[in-house]
Parts: sequence; C-alpha cells; structure tokens
Amino acid sequence: MKPLSVHTVIVYSGGMDSTVLLYDILDRGIRAEALSFDYGSRHNHRELSMAKNICENLKVPHHIVPLDFFKGFFKSALLSSGDPIPEGPYNESTMKQTVVPFRNGILMSIAAGYAESVGASEIVLASHGGDHAIYPDCRPDFNRAFSQAVYFGTDGKVSVRFPYEGLDKRNIGDIGRKLGVDYAKTWTCYKGGLHHCGVCSACNERRYALRFEEKMDPTTYLDSAKPR
Repeated sequence: MKPLSVHTVIVYSGGMDSTVLLYDILDRGIRAEALSFDYGSRHNHRELSMAKNICENLKVPHHIVPLDFFKGFFKSALLSSGDPIPEGPYNESTMKQTVVPFRNGILMSIAAGYAESVGASEIVLASHGGDHAIYPDCRPDFNRAFSQAVYFGTDGKVSVRFPYEGLDKRNIGDIGRKLGVDYAKTWTCYKGGLHHCGVCSACNERRYALRFEEKMDPTTYLDSAKPR
C-alpha cells in the first residue's frame, strides 16, 4: 500500500466509472472521501447500496447527501418522477431523455463546499469522453469553466479534476480490470430492478464497456439479446 497523500473528495455513484476512479486514486496513494447523492433517480437505491458496500470494503469514508428536490423541480426520464426509461442503443435520442439538468454542476458544487469544509484540496468526477456529445455538464469547456469557478469560489483552496474526460467507457473498463475492480458489485442500469435489464441505453453501454462480446462482462442481465 502506497502512503496516502492528497486529500480528495470523489463524487461517487456506485457505478462502474466512479468505482474505477475510486480504485485508481487509492492506488495512486491519494487519501479519499466519497460523496454520494440521493437525488431521486430510478436506480439510486441500487447504486447507493453498491457505493456503501464498496466504501466499507475499501475503508473509505462515505457520505450520502439527500437531494429530494430534484424529483419535484427537474424533468428527466432518469428521475422516478419522469417518463419511462428509453430502451435501445445509447444514441443521441435516448441520451437526451436521460439528461438531468445541470446535475453534475449541482453535485460538484456541494462536493466543493464539503471539500473546503473538511480541508480537502481537490474533488474528482469520473465523467468521460463518451458523455460529451449530449451531456453539457460533462464537456471539456464546462469542466474548465467549473474548475476555475471552484478555484476562485474557494479562494484557491480546492481544485477540480476530471481524470477520465479523454477516455471512453471501454477504456475505463479496462483500467478497472487491471486494478481488480469487481464489476458485478457495481450498478449501471437506469431501471433499477433486481438485475440489470439489458435493454436500456445504459446497459447497452455497459456491455460495450465491459466487453460482453468477449465474455469478460460478469453482469447478470435479464435480457439475453446479443450485445450491440
């Protein structure tokens, strides 16, 4: 185990991307705390239970922030108050339906305030290159502007990093495999059932990322259709 150094707050969902990032920063000897957010998505309960278990196993301090107002004020198929989750390929049409307006900006603002309060020097988010096309709060321009806002808003005490913004989800899957991530203990499916549905856009992307066609994906899917 490398000596722990920089104190980092990770915005942590319990999904595969943020789990890989958590393993990654710990492997680099960075001391971390994890912040998860209960914002009313259909799959929040599945993600948060995974996040809790993983943090306990890794002995990482973990906090869940309740954000009940999302369901009442924001419109998105991802929220339990929204339209049904779209099925099929992860394309522009289906992705747009799952946008939660300014979600990352809100979550990272809370994380920045928490980081400054506990003396952490940075926050990290696992948004990646595959998110850029549709999700405006995942794009490099947003990342740069938000990082600058946090720097000035905390008087230079907190920085923001997006280590995976130049990677796609398959790249992240490969990194996590090398780090020993057990993907069966992470959650992706937007429907939030007992098992991954296998037909929503998020499940299709997970299959691609974890190389389902190469029989490397340990996920149990309800659907037996061929991967995209």
